[in-house]
Amino acid sequence: MADMTTRLEFTREIRKTLNCERFNHPVPLGQRRIEVLWLKSHDLPHALIAKLAGLSENTLREYFQLYLEGSVEKLKEVDFYRPASILVKHTISLEAYFCENPRATLKEA
Repeated sequence: MADMTTRLEFTREIRKTLNCERFNHPVPLGQRRIEVLWLKSHDLPHALIAKLAGLSENTLREYFQLYLEGSVEKLKEVDFYRPASILVKHTISLEAYFCENPRATLKEA
């Protein structure tokens, strides 16, 4: 992990991007991460940012680390765990079967 004493730098363009993305990111987690960095870009103290965002200061540091690793684009990455069905490996054969043997009624389906 990078030294958290590293000062986060925010150019005018990055602030503009943060301001836009904090409302327009399609996932609330992404919006929250970006909002936290937007608040940080205004030199607010960590305790106040944590209070406003409803997060712990440890979570703030995680978001700051993401920003250091990959700027705004890294904040926008949201990877949720999505278990795959065991039927996924049979998708092609299932589709082929139902194309050849369509159900006639809702009860059959």
